[in-house]
This record gives sequence, structure tokens and C-alpha cells, in this order.
Amino acid sequence: MEINIGIKTLLEIMKRIFVTLLAVSLLVVSSGIGVNAQKATDEAALIAKARKIHDGVITLDTHVDINTANFTDNNNYTKDLSTQVTLPKMVSGGLDVAWFIVYTGQGELNEAGYQRAYANAIDKFDAIHRLTKTYAPDKIELALTSKDVRRIAKSGKKVAMIGVENAYPVGTDISNVKKFADRGARYMSLAHNGHSQLADSNTGEADGKWLHNGLSDLGKQAITEMNKWGIMVDVSHPSKQANIQSIQLSKAPVIASHSSARALCDHSRNLDDEELELIRKNGGVVQTVAFRGYVKKEKSALRTAKTAEILQELGAKENFKVLPRAEVMRLAEKERGEYTASLREFRERVNPILRERLKDVAPDVNVADFVDHIDYLVKKIGIDHVGISSDFDGGGGVEGWDDASETFNVTLELVRRGYTKKQIEKIWSGNLLRVLDEVQKVAKKMQGK
Repeated sequence: MEINIGIKTLLEIMKRIFVTLLAVSLLVVSSGIGVNAQKATDEAALIAKARKIHDGVITLDTHVDINTANFTDNNNYTKDLSTQVTLPKMVSGGLDVAWFIVYTGQGELNEAGYQRAYANAIDKFDAIHRLTKTYAPDKIELALTSKDVRRIAKSGKKVAMIGVENAYPVGTDISNVKKFADRGARYMSLAHNGHSQLADSNTGEADGKWLHNGLSDLGKQAITEMNKWGIMVDVSHPSKQANIQSIQLSKAPVIASHSSARALCDHSRNLDDEELELIRKNGGVVQTVAFRGYVKKEKSALRTAKTAEILQELGAKENFKVLPRAEVMRLAEKERGEYTASLREFRERVNPILRERLKDVAPDVNVADFVDHIDYLVKKIGIDHVGISSDFDGGGGVEGWDDASETFNVTLELVRRGYTKKQIEKIWSGNLLRVLDEVQKVAKKMQGK
């Protein structure tokens, strides 16, 4: 059977097919545009919701390291320095409270070592007081209680608080605990990297060598003194055995000022489930830390290795020597501060190149990875026992929260995961301030006796 179709008919058929295909295409495209438009609308609503929550709660970071070279008349936090935390960065990111740290590296356990450590601690206490009393009293104020925090935050000023990282400067004179409390210290850890005269450090896991098998007798006295003078016991750096003994001895709740979950990242600086459960029963709080190596060890290690390779290459072109972190930490504090500042300037110049070359081969540890730890801790020990810390200017930071100006991104990720304003308020500051209240209540009772 022959089918004869005229040219006119054939053209008409082809026209109809074309129109139909065009209509289908337009429908698909418009459908895609509709979906994308809806996604954009939903994201904008999410961001607006997160912004309202962020602006309505007190955001508090329990661990910000300092270098006293940044607390001088000509060089201080009123300026936008290269440090991860400054007053302008706090304002930009909506970070209300920064716990500035009186940190002392572990030295020799003898009188000369204790004297040097004490002088270092006093120098840092004085630096923080200069910021709040001399350089920027109209912008930031030192808080000693939760009432202070709320009053200062309500006034529109930023809030400074003080934590002591490593009680090595206490030496063998236990009365120094009260002196530190009088200077504004509201938490203190009994060790850092290396065993102190008071407690073993988590670093003992590396070689299995311990000095006290937990706390020394002097360390046990220090726990009592901290309870008496309203200083929260910090279990972030000591050994597991020292932490267990501290929790058992303390008459008040304890904190981990900057630690994450060991179940998610197996590092001795993180807390295992047994320690977490003890802190929960004790009524304490774990301030989850945004430190790449404590959030995702393998991901961080790969990124660090690839970054080092590229930085060495780029540094050679600019005649800038990039030092390994271990070598940087061995520098004297002034030299370390100078090197860190020059490294930041170098990094700022080459960061676009770094990001482009690293994005596929070694993705960065990010805010979502960090909030995974918050999720784990909330499920493991409850919403009332979880907080937030950065360890900024001490190695901390993740992609998305790499300085104080990016603080909002943490709230955004929490909202994205379904946390309510009440829950976010607890995590950002409510839990930590509740522990501080309980610690100070115990202190009043002990002082009364």
C-alpha cells in the first residue's frame, strides 16, 4: 500500500511535532525554574529565621587564645588585626562573649619554671584587663558572673571572660588559685600538653608514661580550691584518669572548655563515651570545639598535608619559609606571634589559589562536620550538657567558621538541622552559664563554712 503525503501536509506534521517538543521543553525548563525558585525562597526563609535566632540569643565561645603583643597601645583588638578574633570581627559575626585564655606552655617542674609560668600568666591577665579597662571600655567589659554576661550583652557591649589553660603557673603555692579567681579566672585546667605538677596530660597516651596516674595530691587540693573560689574545673587537656578523678572529687559541675566526641574523631584531646557520661551525671557541659584535627582527623590530615605541599611551593616563589606547626610551637611567644602574623598575611594572598587547588583533592573540614559532633553529644548526653568553642588563635577554626566574623554560620547550620531557638540558646550560652551559676553557688557555701 502506498502512502502519498503532499509537501504541505508533511510540513504541517513537522510543525506540529516541533511545537509539541517546544512546549514540552518549556514545561521542563519552567518546572526546573519553579523548583529552583522555591529552593531559593526556602533558603532565604531559613537564613532569615536563623538570623533572627542568632540576634536573639547570647553567643558565647569558651576558648580564644591571645598573644599579649596584640594588647598594646598601638596594636590591640579595637583594630581589625589578622587574628581570628578582634572586636570588629565579633561585631560582624555576632559573637557576644569571648573567653580569653591565660595559657602557659608546660615547662620544668621546679621553682624557676613555676616563677616563669606565674609571670607569664600575670602578663596575660593584665593584657585582658587593659583591653576592657583602657583600650575599649566602651566596647567590651569583663564579666565575672552570668548576671554580668546578661547585663553587658543587653547594653550592646561585647563580653570578655577569662579561662586559665594549664594550672602550671599555680606552682606549689595553692593560694594562687584564689589569686587567679580574684583576677577574673572562671575556669582552669590542671594540665596542658605535658604532665604538670597537678595532673597528667592527655599527651601521656602517646608513650604510656604517666607522672601521677591521674591527679597529684596537690592537684586534688587544687580541685577543692577551685570549688571554693568559684572556678570551673576544665577537663579538656588532662588525661582520662585525671578527668575521672577530677569529676569524682569536684563538689560542683565541671566543663570541657574545648573538646569534641572521641567516638567521631579518635584523638586523645576528645572525650570518650565514659567521660561524657560522667560529665552528664555531674551536671557539667562539653564545649564542642571547632578544631579541624579534633573534628575529622583523617580529612584534616589530608588537607594539612596537601596544603603544606602547595604552601611550600608558593612560599618558595615569594621567598617565604613555611614552618611545620611543631616548629612554630617551639618558637618563643613573641617570635611565634610575629611568624603567625606574617603567615596569615601570606595565606591571605594565596588563599584563592589554595582553595582552587584543594577543593577536589582535599576538601576542608567544615561547619557541617563540626555540628555532627554537636548532634552526637546532644543524642548521647542531652541538650543541657552541650556548648560551643572555637580555639581561635590557638589552631582552631573550620571552613565556614574560621574566625569570629563567621559565627552566624554555626547558628545557620543548627537551624538547618531543626534545632529550635530554645535549644540553640542553651547550646550557645545557656548551659555554660548555668554551670557557672552552680559552681559559684557551691563556692559561696564552701566559703561560708
